[in-house]
Amino acid sequence: MGYRKDKLENLIKEELSLIFLHRLSDPVFGFLTITGVKLSPDLKIAKVFISVFDKDKRETTLQKVLAKTGFIRSELASKIRVRYVPELKFFIDETLDYVEKIEDLLKKIHEDDNKTIE
Repeated sequence: MGYRKDKLENLIKEELSLIFLHRLSDPVFGFLTITGVKLSPDLKIAKVFISVFDKDKRETTLQKVLAKTGFIRSELASKIRVRYVPELKFFIDETLDYVEKIEDLLKKIHEDDNKTIE
């Protein structure tokens, strides 16, 4: 089941990306990336992680995505062939923020090291 689940997660991610690109006309979705999809063990719920380029618009973008969830799910149902199309739950992916924060801390450490050497 692990291979099937991984394959379905990748398929859903790919199809959702295409739906956002071609079927949703709101310009706010142009700066949105599907970063990951995690399916529940019974394949009935899909957690979809999205990244939004503009940090200030993350919350409004998420609200617009949540408002379109039914449409997105019906589009997905027409694209993939599974017995049950999973319920979609969208979340903001904050992994990039975490990476950025770590990089800033490392830069600061290197700067402090350089100051103590001089």
